[in-house]
Amino acid sequence: MGLARVRGIPKIPFARSQKKETEKRTVRNREEEKEVKMGADEVPVDDKAKRMRDLLSSFYSPDSSISSNSPNKTSKHDDINSDSFDPDYYMNILVHKSNLEGLLQRHVEMAAEIKNLDTDLQMLVYENYNKFISATDTIKRMKSNISGMETNMEQLLEKITSVQSRSDSVNTSLIDKREHIEKLHRTCNLLRKVQFIYDLPDRLGKCIKSEAYADAVRFYTGAMPIFKAYGDSSFRDCKQASEEAIAIIIKNLQGKLFSDSESIQMRAEAAVLLKQLDFPVDNLKAKLLEKLEQSLTDIQLKPEEINNTSVDPSPIVSAHEEAVHEFVEAVRAFRAIFPDSEEQLVKLAQNLIAKNFVIIEEYVKTRICAADLLGVLRVIWNDVLLIDEVLKEAALSNHSLEAAKVVVTLYVRSVFSHLLQDISDSLLKILKKDGAEECSLEVAFDASKKGVLQGGMNVLLDFRKILDHDSGILVKLRESIIDWVQEGFQDFFRQLEDQFLLFSGKSKSSAILDLGLSEGAQGDKAFAGLVLVLAQLSAFIEQTVIPKITEEIAATFSGGSVRGYDYGPAFVPGEICRKFRSAGEKFLHLYINARTQKISILLKKRFTTPNWVKHKEPREIHMFVDLFLQELEVIGNEVKQILPQGTRKHRRTDSDGSSASSRSNSLREEKLGRSNTRGRSQLLETHLAKLFKQKVEIFTKVEYTQGSVVTTIVKLCLKSLQEYVRLQTFNRSGFQQIQLDIQFLRIPLRETVEDEAAMDFLLDEVIVATAERCLDPIPLESPILDKLIQAKLAKTKEQITIS
Repeated sequence: MGLARVRGIPKIPFARSQKKETEKRTVRNREEEKEVKMGADEVPVDDKAKRMRDLLSSFYSPDSSISSNSPNKTSKHDDINSDSFDPDYYMNILVHKSNLEGLLQRHVEMAAEIKNLDTDLQMLVYENYNKFISATDTIKRMKSNISGMETNMEQLLEKITSVQSRSDSVNTSLIDKREHIEKLHRTCNLLRKVQFIYDLPDRLGKCIKSEAYADAVRFYTGAMPIFKAYGDSSFRDCKQASEEAIAIIIKNLQGKLFSDSESIQMRAEAAVLLKQLDFPVDNLKAKLLEKLEQSLTDIQLKPEEINNTSVDPSPIVSAHEEAVHEFVEAVRAFRAIFPDSEEQLVKLAQNLIAKNFVIIEEYVKTRICAADLLGVLRVIWNDVLLIDEVLKEAALSNHSLEAAKVVVTLYVRSVFSHLLQDISDSLLKILKKDGAEECSLEVAFDASKKGVLQGGMNVLLDFRKILDHDSGILVKLRESIIDWVQEGFQDFFRQLEDQFLLFSGKSKSSAILDLGLSEGAQGDKAFAGLVLVLAQLSAFIEQTVIPKITEEIAATFSGGSVRGYDYGPAFVPGEICRKFRSAGEKFLHLYINARTQKISILLKKRFTTPNWVKHKEPREIHMFVDLFLQELEVIGNEVKQILPQGTRKHRRTDSDGSSASSRSNSLREEKLGRSNTRGRSQLLETHLAKLFKQKVEIFTKVEYTQGSVVTTIVKLCLKSLQEYVRLQTFNRSGFQQIQLDIQFLRIPLRETVEDEAAMDFLLDEVIVATAERCLDPIPLESPILDKLIQAKLAKTKEQITIS
């Protein structure tokens, strides 16, 4: 732009013709371009747009200095874009400050700028020139189009003038009649008002008959200004009759206000109408509040009816919602009538919600499902939202949140309590009278397993429904519900373990006495079966239930941060597994001890009752052997129902047989050497040496298998038998009777136990102990022994065939 001023471009409007000057500048630019070096760089597009703005500003702005954006201004004389630019001064400064190369570079730059400015100016002139030509054409067309418009406008003006004159004449002729009509209209309105005043007593009477008290109050309040102005003169009778009718209306409204049969909304409307009639309703505030409080009984929740599946609960829910709506409208009207009643209404609303939550607390203690709880919570939450619309000051949402915490916590505890009760009931069927006949151990065990596993999964499913529900009150409790569920499972398994200990008699209180179990053989049998079920159920809980519950909790109920990290995790499966592993081992040993003690009593009677010194020669297997085998058969039937079948181990080998034969030989040696003391001592030394040489593991860890349990019981019984033998003194016949009984036991016990080596060792120890306590330990001959055993086997087979 400054270069344009240097070259003398005038600041004139573009309306003038500048075509010739532009052509001259174009020719001049072409001549100068030949002198400019071809290496000049082109100006970027942004700089070009900037120059266009500066160019327009130089032509249309009153002060061209506004468009100047040069940051290196020193003075107005050397500013090429300033109006006071001095070319000579600029050249002198440029010559003094620049060398020849700088002057040539500045010359090239200035020539390029001049060229660009000329091109932009030429384009601007051409564009404006085309616009002016288009505007000129438009003006010519306008002139040709409006050439006949003046005649049409004159004709229109004449017509408008004619219409106006005729309108004035009509108004002049009708002005008297119009004024008369308006006067008649005002008179008619006045007569209507007068007629309304005269008809008001009859209207009020009709309203009283139809109980349209709102219309009656509206009519009377509309006539009050006229009664105040003319009630003592012209309309005295009408005023008196109307006041009598209003007195009746006030009396009826008071009756509605205190009537128990009327709804809350009707009472509120009656109070509003009384207030419109200037009746002193403030004195009725206490009575109205009392009536409003009494009406809350209709709004109280009835969870059993809401969740009753036998009938359609929709009418009950609709009736409850209608009652709540009436209460809300009554509160709104009460606040309008008594603006200072906010505190009483807030207390009333909070008491209503608190009572409903108390009802829910009692309801969740019964056996309900998650859908029932969600149903009542949804109803009460809707009530809270409706009441909050008219009583935000009550903050019912916060109160409901705290009450809901209590309700959900009670529900979680109730669910686990009922689950614990179901498992206990399935176990207690074993302990009832005739329970062994009505409910086998297998059925009770399957029911208990299903109760623990399926019951636990069902409980998680119910809790998941609550957790996934979109109710506003439950969404806020999501983290707390997760903690409560985890804590509930932890407490449930602890209580279940305590219940197992109670049933087994390991608790401080005796389970047998508490449950009223009948004494005797049937009671002992049922108790032992229960302990066996508890042992296997504890193992099942440790190995199956806890992992599945833990997996489901991790998938659905992970998180929860209400407890905080100081208290640790709410659900600790490792601790529960350790508890039930320990409890299962205790119950298994308790079962073994109970069965062993019963058999030990039988063995004690067998060995303490007869006089073994005077015992007769053995003629058959003693009866105690049958009783012993019967007890083992009962034990076998019990463990088959509950425990899995294990694998047999410690099978007898040839070495075992040789050991037994060597033991028999030792008995013969004992017979031969008993004639003197030295021989007897040598016999004892021989038996002691054999005990140390034979490394037979008698008592091993008890496993949860049929064979392991039965084998352990047999080992303990044989050990008890050995101890009872050592307390007696036998003659030869007594020794031979024990030999016969023990030899007969070898055959059935080998089919029962899984550790035959240990069993044979213990049976041999019984015979050795008997021989040690015998006065004349001469054993039976093998043929006699075999004959008596075969006779017993034949007799047993015959009894089985007959039965």
